[in-house]
Amino acid sequence: MAKGRNGGSRRKDGVWDPLKSSSTDKQRAEAVPKTPQTMSPAYRLAYVDQDFLCREELRPIRLQLELMKPEMMLTERGIKSTVVMFGGARIPAPGQSAWAARNDIQRVNLEAASVYYDEARKFARLCSKYSATFNFHEYVIVTGGGPGVMEAGNRGAADEGAPSIGLNIVLPHEQAPNAYVTPELSFNFHYFAIRKMHFMVRAKAIAVFPGGFGTLDEFFECLTLIQTGRMERLPLILFGEAFWRRIINFDALAEFGTIAPDDVKLISFVDTAEEAWKIVQNFYEHRE
Repeated sequence: MAKGRNGGSRRKDGVWDPLKSSSTDKQRAEAVPKTPQTMSPAYRLAYVDQDFLCREELRPIRLQLELMKPEMMLTERGIKSTVVMFGGARIPAPGQSAWAARNDIQRVNLEAASVYYDEARKFARLCSKYSATFNFHEYVIVTGGGPGVMEAGNRGAADEGAPSIGLNIVLPHEQAPNAYVTPELSFNFHYFAIRKMHFMVRAKAIAVFPGGFGTLDEFFECLTLIQTGRMERLPLILFGEAFWRRIINFDALAEFGTIAPDDVKLISFVDTAEEAWKIVQNFYEHRE
């Protein structure tokens, strides 16, 4: 806190606050003599007691914290809108081996899919170049923070000297953030639901590349929000029309009647970054 003229203190927002801060008392509590009483878990300040915060009864508080922490940090950074990029973690960069392949067929397919790594990187570059005209406050790239297509997205932003966001999640197998996520915008989550909210709350466009169950989950979540009117319509772009037409028969859903015929029009298919960026540009041409 900044000291006031009369010996009081002001918060970062300029509000006068004569009370001692939580961080000050945290430091004081850590400096007390070590005795059986002060070393007891019961004596810990509740807000720094990790064992207490991880109790089952505190789940609502943890949900709130995961919602608030990234929101506050993105707001402080001045980030007003994002371009979301989903896609397979197993797709390698061009020239790299398919580390996730379990057989020869998968190896051939995944290494051929490295074209999507390239297109994801190019698309992120185009978005980030435009983001620069807004001082990197609009059209900021956000990915799941991991390898594959996610890495390509953050890497494309880094190519343009732009910040980018990574929303990682704790998984049974190790998933460290890729090296191209802006460190100050690298977040980690326990709750999938809260992570998904952060993908959506600033989204101006969503680009989905070939991927597995996680990518399909994220895609259908976005599509359902738009279809049901819970989210404004925005560019929802699928890269690789041949892949998606083979994996999902959208026309069969419409023919059967479980979706409306016009619901298929909520999706745009592209094969190149330039096509995708043109869709975003055209969509917002008269809205900016």
